Amino acid sequence: MSEQEATSADEQSDQTSVPSAPVDAPPVPSELPEPIVPLAWLIGTWVGVGLGQYPTIEDFRFGQELRFWSDGRPFLYYQSLSWIVDDEGNKVRQALSETGYWRPVEDKLQVLMTYSNGYSELMLGENTVTSIENAVIKGARAELKSDVIVGVEGSKEYTASERMYGLNNEDLFWAFDMAAVGQPMQNHLAAQLKRASYIGDPQHFQTD
Repeated sequence: MSEQEATSADEQSDQTSVPSAPVDAPPVPSELPEPIVPLAWLIGTWVGVGLGQYPTIEDFRFGQELRFWSDGRPFLYYQSLSWIVDDEGNKVRQALSETGYWRPVEDKLQVLMTYSNGYSELMLGENTVTSIENAVIKGARAELKSDVIVGVEGSKEYTASERMYGLNNEDLFWAFDMAAVGQPMQNHLAAQLKRASYIGDPQHFQTD
């Protein structure tokens, strides 16, 4: 191989080994699978602080990073990381993490989630778009109710849940109600998150 050929090969290798940086802008509806276009308002990385409460525990504050992204198939990936914070906002310790999939099926929404505390849950619900400007969703909400809950051996009683996610004034609001450990359905978690990026896929944030 000549020096010129070697240089050309190296340049091609560099070009193929480094992925192009994704554009940090609202997703283009025409580039998404049609079933998830109504869920485009969720796509991205969201961060913020929320409040936790339940009759069996002390109230607490938590930080959260929530991500939604698409790989081109007709569902959204979901990931949530959270941590307990003190009154000054300093991280105290890790809290619940969640992974899952949001899948529109006809006019319904199926959400499958797995939690770090030993549960998996299938939730069913609806997604409603309330406002669109210049082909960008500006207002929407998703309401979910538990259908099936499975817990590992030894897990605490957790019998039902309801969730609401809403987009309002560019912020993502969400609330989580549950019935557990002998308590009736009531609020457990609520948070207001701001969009940190339109990019949700964690692989785009990995560094060497």
